Amino acid sequence: MKASSRWLSLAVAGAAALTALALSACVGGQRQKVTLMLDWVPNTNHTGIYVALDKGWYREQGIDLEIIQPAESGVEQVVGSGQAHFGISFAEWLTSARAQGVPIVSIAAIIQHNSSGFASPAEKGLTRPRDFEGKRYGGSGLDIERAMLQALMACDGADAGKIEFVDTGYADFFVVTQRDVDFAWIYYGWTGIEAQVRGLPINVVWLRDYLECVPDYYTPVIISGEQLIAEKPGLVRRFMAATARGYDFAIQQPDEAATILGKYAEADPELIRRSQAWLSTRYREDGPPRWGYQEADVWARFIKWMADNGLVAEGVDPNKAFTNDFLP
Repeated sequence: MKASSRWLSLAVAGAAALTALALSACVGGQRQKVTLMLDWVPNTNHTGIYVALDKGWYREQGIDLEIIQPAESGVEQVVGSGQAHFGISFAEWLTSARAQGVPIVSIAAIIQHNSSGFASPAEKGLTRPRDFEGKRYGGSGLDIERAMLQALMACDGADAGKIEFVDTGYADFFVVTQRDVDFAWIYYGWTGIEAQVRGLPINVVWLRDYLECVPDYYTPVIISGEQLIAEKPGLVRRFMAATARGYDFAIQQPDEAATILGKYAEADPELIRRSQAWLSTRYREDGPPRWGYQEADVWARFIKWMADNGLVAEGVDPNKAFTNDFLP
């Protein structure tokens, strides 16, 4: 579920794990310990990272990579404070964090286009935004959720004020839509594919079908901190060389990539296989120059939309929110 990629209460394996992340220097040719904090449990958004880890490509770059689960305080805060070198985030969270002075930067877009949408069991008949009137939405009560729904509903001549918002936290989509609510926000590449595997038909109102009202944005992204980028650009470049190689492999050989991810992800192997097949064509959808590439116009439009909808104050510079400089 889209929202569940955010604040899962999976505490980091303890303060000791974060302490071990410290920016240790690479001495005498030894590999440098580097930490990446996930946004959620391992899934196909992360496949390229696990492929590169499994095949030893980080080690080839002099990196001893440790992958850790998300902190309750948020990946953005951990990476921005230098307690982790890299992390997985989203354009909306990165923008909000930068608006609050958190010095983080997107260094790669994992997927080229927004693959999220508002989903519901097919029998509920919710096929367009106006169908949400009078229905119950299950989410976490975040401002971004209301803003997205307001924009979509207005786009279809409907009133988001007629939605009943139910705080379900980050509960399982399949449980809450059968028991508590009518629809929720998901990433199709995981939850949508899981619905296929379960044989449960769903309808999805895709955000990318309403770009005149909600601009496209990069979700998820790989982030790092401004200080690390300034002080150790070589490390960032080496990390991205291995990471990009992993995602290129996942694009070209999705079945083998799925098998590799299955060593690390506690999920149904069939879900992993189908999800990987679906995502493999979307990592570089529409032919960007290389995997991870980000366009300034995409960032500028989305940041302006967030400001226009009162989600952030004016003044977030889109050109400082991302960089392509470390893509191989």
